[in-house]
Amino acid sequence: MTTTRRPGSPCGNPLGALRRITSTRPVRAAEERCEMCAEPIAEEHSHVVNLDSRVLMCTCRSCYLLFAVDGAEQRYRAVPERYLSFPDFALSPGQWDELEIPVGLAFLFRNSLQRRTIAFYPGPAGATESELSLAAWESVVAANPQLSVLEPDVEALLLRAPDRGRGTDELDFTCHLVPIDACYELVGQLRQLWRGFDGGDEARSAMDAFFTKVSGRSRPAPQIGLG
Repeated sequence: MTTTRRPGSPCGNPLGALRRITSTRPVRAAEERCEMCAEPIAEEHSHVVNLDSRVLMCTCRSCYLLFAVDGAEQRYRAVPERYLSFPDFALSPGQWDELEIPVGLAFLFRNSLQRRTIAFYPGPAGATESELSLAAWESVVAANPQLSVLEPDVEALLLRAPDRGRGTDELDFTCHLVPIDACYELVGQLRQLWRGFDGGDEARSAMDAFFTKVSGRSRPAPQIGLG
């Protein structure tokens, strides 16, 4: 049976950086600076990921562009700014159950160093990692080949299950591709609002608002692997 575990130490753990950012990061200074060159940056700024430690770093645009080269073998990787929707995303209730995600929201990304897909979901204690069944996830990707456009380390897939009161038709499941820092933003917000097992009304309202914003920024993913 698939097991779940809480995130541990920052180094070597895919969710260590997320926990560090959402729970222990200092309050934003009046003038935030690039974590690479120390130049002042605006509140809205770019990020890069340290692939070794999984730390998300705030950067100026110039430093960001240094690590935005496709295919570059570097320790750091720039977080893209694209948002994609998957209008034809197919996921059955049975497949969702096989993923063993206990709440209605999951974030998945590909860790290039560990060479595996990692999932995590919000809860009363913050983000919790789920060790996905490889076979279960491969069945989802096989049914949705467009998911292969996901860039490792810097982008994530957001899967959302329908509310229980709205039935369980597979078309009710949604999936978006987003920058990994957008996931950090949402998890940090939910950690403050989460109540009980399912999050409560405030957390659900925050998720609704977040997905409304994501939907507005998303364009349909390219059609691949069909025919």
